[in-house]
Amino acid sequence: MKLVVVHYHLRPGGVRRVIELALPALVRALRPAVSEVVLAVGEAGDTRWLAALQATLAPRPVTLCVQPELAYWTETSQSAAVTRRLRVFFDTLLGETGTETLVWAHNPGLGRNLPATAALVRACVRHRRSLVLHHHDWWFDNRWHRWAELRAAGGSTLSRVAATILPGAANVRHVAINGADAACLRRHFPQQGGWLPNPSSPARRPVPKRVRTALDWLRVTLGDEAPVWLLPCRLLRRKNVAEALLLTRWLRPEAWLVTTAAVSSPDEQSYAERLAADAQRHGWRLRLSVLQGEHRERPTVAELMAASEALILTSLVEGFGLPYLEAATARRPLLARALPNIAPDLKQFGFRFPYAYDEVLIAPSLFDWPAEHARQQEQFWRWRSRLPSACRHWAQPPAWLAQQDVTAPVSFSRLTLTAQLEVLAQPSAGSWKQCAPLNPFLEKCRSAAAAGRLQPMSWPRSAEKWLSGPAYARQFNAILRDRPKCEPGRGASLAAQEDFMRSKLTAENQYPLLWGDDS
Repeated sequence: MKLVVVHYHLRPGGVRRVIELALPALVRALRPAVSEVVLAVGEAGDTRWLAALQATLAPRPVTLCVQPELAYWTETSQSAAVTRRLRVFFDTLLGETGTETLVWAHNPGLGRNLPATAALVRACVRHRRSLVLHHHDWWFDNRWHRWAELRAAGGSTLSRVAATILPGAANVRHVAINGADAACLRRHFPQQGGWLPNPSSPARRPVPKRVRTALDWLRVTLGDEAPVWLLPCRLLRRKNVAEALLLTRWLRPEAWLVTTAAVSSPDEQSYAERLAADAQRHGWRLRLSVLQGEHRERPTVAELMAASEALILTSLVEGFGLPYLEAATARRPLLARALPNIAPDLKQFGFRFPYAYDEVLIAPSLFDWPAEHARQQEQFWRWRSRLPSACRHWAQPPAWLAQQDVTAPVSFSRLTLTAQLEVLAQPSAGSWKQCAPLNPFLEKCRSAAAAGRLQPMSWPRSAEKWLSGPAYARQFNAILRDRPKCEPGRGASLAAQEDFMRSKLTAENQYPLLWGDDS
C-alpha cells in the first residue's frame, strides 16, 4: 500500500511533529503493509528534517512531491489554471492501478486552501481511495478574519465551505485531536468520525552538560543569574502572554518571564510590539522570542525547559495541549490554565496538574473600568459585524458587558490588551495585595516558589496506552476498519459546521484579545 501524506507545508510546528512521530508507527501497523510513503506538500521544507524522516522509515522509500498549489491559498498563484493543475497532480498521484492507496490529509478544517482540499476529495472519490481528513484546527475557532479569504478562494457560502472541509463521502474519515471536537464529528458523521489524540512520549531529557550550557546561555542573554520562568510558545495573542507576566511578577518577582519563538504571522505583529514596548518602558523582566534570529550554539526548547525554574502556560485556547505534555517530559513545575476542551482528555491520559487554575481574578480598581467597558462594547459589535451574516445571531457578548457592578472582580483573560497592560503597569506588590484574596490558590504557588519547593510534573504510566506510537496506530486502524454502511444524510456537513460554530460563539468562548489586532 502507498501512504500519501498531504499538508500545506513542512514548516516546524505541531502538524509536522505529529507526522514525524506517527509515521513510523503507522507504516509498521497499517494493513495492507505500507510499501511507500509520499509527502505531497506545497513547499519543500527543511532538507535535514526530510533526511531524518527517510532514515527513520528506511528501507521504505519516502518521496517528496511538491505542488505549489497545495500551499496556503494566499501564497499560491491563484490563476485560472489552478483547478486543472490540481486535478492532474492528484490524478497522477492517486490514479495508479494495482496499488492500494491511503491518503492522510492534515488540517483541512483550517481552510487555508479550499481549492486544493476540494480537488483532493474529488480525486479520492474518483479513484476510490480512502481519505483520512485530520482536523487539527478550525477556521471558525477565533479565526473569523479568514472568512474574507475563504470567500475569495471559492467558499462563497458557509454551505460551500462546509461541503469542502467536512465532506460526507463514504470513503472519507474525519478525525479530531480532542474529545470535544470528536464528539461533535460523531454526532453528524456517526460512522465516519473519530478521536485521534496526537502521539507523544516522555522524550529523553537533555544531558546535564547541555542543560548547564543552556543555563549559561540564558544568563548571558538576560544579563543576570535570576531564575527563569519559561512560556514555550510562538508569540500569539491566544497564548495570553500578559497573564503569564502578571503571574510571574506576583509569584516570583525576581524571575524573568521568557518566551521562545517569534511572531508567526503579520496579524500578530502589533500584539508583539505593544508587549515589547511596554516591557521596555516599565522595566518588566520580560524577554520575548528568545530563540528568534540566528544564534550560534543556541539551545533547543527542550534544553531551555530543563534549564528553567518553572514553566507557565496561559493560553486562552488550545486544540490538543501538547505544551502540557512537553512540560511533563521536561519534569519541571508547571503553572497552567485548565482549558475546558482539553482538561478532560489530559485527565483521561493520567496527567495531574497541581498548579492548574481556571481564571485569575482582578480587582477592577487596577484598570480604567468605564473605558474598558466602552472599548469592549465597541469592539465586540465591530467584530460581530465581520462574521458571516448567517451566524452573527449566534455570537453572544461576554457576560462582563452585561455587568453593572463596578466593584465586582474581573477575569484577567477577559480584558483587552489595553486593560491588561494597565494592570501590569501597577506596582506588582500593590496589585498582589488587592488580588491575592480573590485568588487563594495562588498563595500556595507563591509560598512554594519562594521556598524552591514547586512540585515538578511527571509523565504518568497510563499515558502510554493513549499517546504512544503503537496506540496511535491501533486507533488509526480502528477508524479505517469501521466502514460506514451508508453516507451521512444530506446537510450533515453544514449541520456539523454550524454545531461547531454555535459552541465557538458562546459567551464563555469570547476573549477580547482574539477579536482583532486593535484590542
